[in-house]
Order: sequence, then C-alpha cells, then structure tokens
Amino acid sequence: MEVLDGDENRALLSAGLGFSRADRCVNVQRVGLVAEVLARNGVIAVVPVIAPYADSRAAVRKRHEQSSTPYIEVHVATPLKVCAGRDVKGLYARQLAGEISGLTGVDDPYEPPPAPDLRVDAHLQSTEESAEMVYELLIARGVTRR
Repeated sequence: MEVLDGDENRALLSAGLGFSRADRCVNVQRVGLVAEVLARNGVIAVVPVIAPYADSRAAVRKRHEQSSTPYIEVHVATPLKVCAGRDVKGLYARQLAGEISGLTGVDDPYEPPPAPDLRVDAHLQSTEESAEMVYELLIARGVTRR
C-alpha cells in the first residue's frame, strides 16, 4: 500500500501549481494518474487529498475504469466549523485575517460528492472507527483481505 499525501504531492509532483480551479484540477489529475499507475501494478494507493470539483473526481474515476483498476471514493464529510476549529495548518486563521484567499469551502467552492462509495463522518467517531470503515469497504470490494 502506498499513501499519496496531498502536501507531498503539492510540493513535488505539482510544484509550481497554484490554487486556481485549473491548477487544482491539474493537481488532482496528476495524483490520480499516479494512483492509477500504482493500481495497474497491484499497489493499493490511498490518496488523502482535497479534490473540490466533481468533474476532476469523475475524470480520475473514468481513468481507473478504462484501465480496469479499482477506484473507491471516500468522502470525509467534516463540517466547515470543525475544520476551522482544528485548523492544523493555520489556514482558516490566515483566511479570516485576510492573508490568503481561495480556501476550499470558505471562499472557493467545494462540490461534495453526491454518491461516494463511502461517506465518513469523522467528526462523529474516532479515527480508529473511521479507518475501520474504510478497511471494511476495501475488503468488501476485494481490494484487500483480512
């Protein structure tokens, strides 16, 4: 299993991209390509990124379908208030102070998936419970075994 961390991808794979809609879509496509190549080679890729636009997510799903590789969309449905309260990177505070703009879900859109393969309400359960939900879905879809 390989984890394609969003921050690492932004720093390396998508270095130079900004946060415009076009750049965000390119970032998602690049990470999606790497995940699909890994999947074609039997490696499960976990991709914890913010993919705010439905069309970008659909394109990545289509790429996986075309190569007959598994694709599972997990929507970690955390309310904006909870995200802002956690503010691990200080982005919400910086946006509130007017230092940055284009923050997903605040002054840039987030299009929630209408029918993800799994919806995780992580703010209502423990990290372990959320991880178990994902693991059980991977088993049910035949992506991994116990």
